[in-house]
Amino acid sequence: MSGELFAALDLYCERTGPEFWSEPINALSNLAFVAAGLWGVRAAQRNGAGRFAAILAWWVVVIGLGSGLFHTFANRMTAWADILPIVGFTFAYTLLNLHRFIGLRWSKAWLGLVAFYAAAGLVTALLPGWVHAATNNTTMYLPALLALLFFGGVEVATGRRVGWYNLAAAAIFVVSAACRIVDPAVCGGFPLGTHFLWHLFNGLMLGVLLAATARYGAPRDVYR
Repeated sequence: MSGELFAALDLYCERTGPEFWSEPINALSNLAFVAAGLWGVRAAQRNGAGRFAAILAWWVVVIGLGSGLFHTFANRMTAWADILPIVGFTFAYTLLNLHRFIGLRWSKAWLGLVAFYAAAGLVTALLPGWVHAATNNTTMYLPALLALLFFGGVEVATGRRVGWYNLAAAAIFVVSAACRIVDPAVCGGFPLGTHFLWHLFNGLMLGVLLAATARYGAPRDVYR
């Protein structure tokens, strides 16, 4: 069992072998997350956005560290260090949308979180297998994209300016997803691949979300 957890994975175009430094650009490009997170911490403090906003910003730093770990020691164990911080941030930012931006009580925000991701997860699961294969399994991030589009749309429709940040982040996310999708297809002509662009654009995307958090995430009665 432990042997399976530490078995080397070769998932991206840049990787040349199981060794430590076989994805240097993919590893280093995770500094985009660290930079976005540290900027978010400072922005949250400057705007008095509160503890939740600061935690989300530090969370983005953890995303960068976890992904960097996976792209240096690529195995099933470190894959969880890559996946879990992303999942946690997605849920936490959705709660922020529901509670701070839209204004639901915590109990209703939690119910909304569960209901939305149950529906989005079902939509993703119902996609045919060839779609998952053709997108390099990028469909696993579809619920996060749907959340940005749905909650951003609701906020814009109800006059909340923060919604435009979510929609802008969704647009950036589409570009970053395209970079992840084409990575295996470009290996023949471009051995470096395009996965590092997935990191760079996602760092920008998370920076936009942290800007929304810093500006609109402070506890208040009206979220406009």
